[in-house]
Amino acid sequence: MASRPEWWLTVLAKIWPITWISAKATTWPVFGPIIAKIALPLFSGSNLNISYIPIDEQINSGVSSLLPVQVVEALIDRSSHHAIVKRCTCRDARQCTEHPMELGCMFLGEGAKDIDSRIARHVSKEEAIVHLHKTVHNGLTPMVGRVKIDNYIWGVRDYGKLVTICFCCQCCCTILTSLKYFPKNALDSVVTLQGIHIKINQDFCDGCGICVDECPAEALKAEDLKMVHDLQKCKTCGRCVAVCPPHAVSVEVEDIDKAIETLTERIKPMADLG
Repeated sequence: MASRPEWWLTVLAKIWPITWISAKATTWPVFGPIIAKIALPLFSGSNLNISYIPIDEQINSGVSSLLPVQVVEALIDRSSHHAIVKRCTCRDARQCTEHPMELGCMFLGEGAKDIDSRIARHVSKEEAIVHLHKTVHNGLTPMVGRVKIDNYIWGVRDYGKLVTICFCCQCCCTILTSLKYFPKNALDSVVTLQGIHIKINQDFCDGCGICVDECPAEALKAEDLKMVHDLQKCKTCGRCVAVCPPHAVSVEVEDIDKAIETLTERIKPMADLG
């Protein structure tokens, strides 16, 4: 276990702007391709494989709005260890005024044991689930998967035993605010969760275009005063659901068990929960 004193969280927040600046820098002429080539290995392939889990108060079929949270609950239940970082670095770096920075990321698996207790709380399964529900009720979106750079950030040996669960706000999350700059290989590492879909009810849509402006993946566009949804670009973060005034956008749960199993099997070779 690498030493990470409490002041490490402050230092991390100070240097964190590099992450969103470097993402945008990949689009610069001349130097952009060079920056992308250097950064891409860390943010593609087996080094980054994540999914966002949308939360929808208007969820289809009359089922609980917290149904997608069962995906995260299942991962917590199967995990051998749970650690919660004391502050969210993204919100700390941007000094977020919308969501508490104390609702930090969670890490699962044997690798989570390596995280210094001065920067994270090592908690029980029950405490981890309570933290999850606090974040969701605060309007944050869970992001789950393998993030290799977290091994370096949090001082965890990289032996494939660390699962990351971030609780993201649309205003501060580095990935959500940088998706539009990501090269294709990095975009492919943000994987739509199987069994959960974003749906647009065109009968309710009034063509206001708010969802178009708010979509971090640029997966929506207006045509003839109606929204067209590009399924290939959509990352199911659920931002469109949250901002739609007439509630024309919703989350559809096709098969929650399928979502849990496919996510677990996908990330297991890279970040085992055991």
